[in-house]
Amino acid sequence: MVAHRPGPRAWLLLIALAVLVVGAVAGTTNVPAAQASTGATGTLLRENVGLYPRLVRLQHSGPANGTILGSVVTFDGNTGLGAIYASRDEGRSFGQIGTVADPASANGRGLCCATLYELPRRVGELAAGTLLWASSAGQSTDPRQMSIRIWASRDHGHTWSHLATPVVAQNTGGLWEPEFTVTRDGRLVVFYSDETDQPAHSQLLVAQSSADGVHWTGRVPVVATNDPAARPGMPIVRRIAGDRYLMTYEVCGPSYDCKAHYRESADGAQWGDPKDLGPTVRATDGTYFEHTPTITWEPGPGREGRLFLTGQILYAADGTVAEGNGHTVFVSDDGPAGPWRPIPAPVSVPDPYDNYCPNYSSPLLTVRHGTRLLEIATAYDSDGVCKAYYATGAVDR
Repeated sequence: MVAHRPGPRAWLLLIALAVLVVGAVAGTTNVPAAQASTGATGTLLRENVGLYPRLVRLQHSGPANGTILGSVVTFDGNTGLGAIYASRDEGRSFGQIGTVADPASANGRGLCCATLYELPRRVGELAAGTLLWASSAGQSTDPRQMSIRIWASRDHGHTWSHLATPVVAQNTGGLWEPEFTVTRDGRLVVFYSDETDQPAHSQLLVAQSSADGVHWTGRVPVVATNDPAARPGMPIVRRIAGDRYLMTYEVCGPSYDCKAHYRESADGAQWGDPKDLGPTVRATDGTYFEHTPTITWEPGPGREGRLFLTGQILYAADGTVAEGNGHTVFVSDDGPAGPWRPIPAPVSVPDPYDNYCPNYSSPLLTVRHGTRLLEIATAYDSDGVCKAYYATGAVDR
């Protein structure tokens, strides 16, 4: 998965998820009282566990265009599920419309870090507007053998069927955090974090592509440095101004601190030298994010449009946890190089720390013609259950 200072966060997450599965049966995740959050501002998305949220606005789905869909990972006993939600009022309210029930994540096999994506154009027999949901499955099998599993919905998220399994681990290494894009020439790409290349790479960020969503090429490194301890991962890809592609990701490891990095691509397929870690993001006041960066883009008001970025933990210029930790989003009107300025986050998460729940990979989406920003963020409630909360916040124009 990812890493934290001073050692790998992958094992922390695996332990935490094991606790979660046990806790889901009992209704609690048994978080130590000293670390448990007390909930977040915003509206509760669902009453029980909600992890690794995602957001997408339908833009290629005919009469369903404008609908906002959200997803979270949840559990029924020890069976992992993808819960699909819809909002038809610009993020003011959400209701569950579908469930992804993958047998590969049933009966304690494990489910992690699912993503949600709408195809912007036809790919093979998959029409524009087809929804894709992909996850990391199998982290709790014995012996562990993980896979990236893709499911498709042709009715805007109500029903789902298995589409493909692009990769199955050939050892016990992890396969984490799938993310999609469609290249300029129409190929579907899945990016993910790959731990199966150890000891050469503790983790690398790779891509596979497909002309039809069913048959996939082998993996190609996207971020893979010469440092075997480096752990790039958690990719997020968006189309931005000038028909360019932007990827944000973290780089963790003993010599790194999980800062938010980025790189650009002209076509979605070529991302430059994999050994180049790419620039980091820092706001004009010196603050910066560590862990689980996410990003969204909207056209206007300027030539570059507007980028919004957040991360799990906010640090001040001197490396201490910043006052705005859990309450901040960065904005740039001049592309990924900035300048970036901080604004209040729509959802406020109390004191997030390096853990799989509080403010972990919080998705952003502009609503109401770019005047407000929608966010889903996770936090522990008073009983130690990790839950998802959503809210919108004003954006200055």
